[in-house]
Amino acid sequence: MADPALLVIDVQRGFEDPAWGRRDNPDSEANIAALVAHWRDEGWPLVFVRHDSVEPGSVLRPDAPGNPLMEFLDGEHDLLVTKSVNSAFHGEPSLQAWLDGKGIDTVYICGMTTNHCCETTARVAGNLGYDMRFVIDATHTYDRPDHTGRVVAAEDLARATSASLHGEFGTVVQTADVTG
Repeated sequence: MADPALLVIDVQRGFEDPAWGRRDNPDSEANIAALVAHWRDEGWPLVFVRHDSVEPGSVLRPDAPGNPLMEFLDGEHDLLVTKSVNSAFHGEPSLQAWLDGKGIDTVYICGMTTNHCCETTARVAGNLGYDMRFVIDATHTYDRPDHTGRVVAAEDLARATSASLHGEFGTVVQTADVTG
């Protein structure tokens, strides 16, 4: 059986922009760094995913200063997937082909943001039959308005992601469960 892969989703400088608003989980970057260090120590497959936005004015556009990965993600990785949609499984090169080619059937997901690209990637991973582990405290999100304009707190969005994913698409875990 192949070692599990860590998918580090969209940990990009653009998510430090204050325009995103109030966020939850100030420890997410430290938890992501701990996971990456653990994967490197174990010699397990490490996948970085970068969102190359096609939206005009986005801080995540390839030519924008917010596009590069955050500095703490320096060092080696096994694969870099670039995408312009919410799922890492819809990027280049093909994440599914790479995982399947390596015989990897278990993926751990962390990154930014909890309820967008991380959750979408997790749902697709579960639908494709991967044993998906979502490291909830190694993600963060931002307050967002709902369809009526009422603001939903970032913490509530993260709890909703946890409730939606756990037991349906995979297993929600904490960083300490993985690195401990």
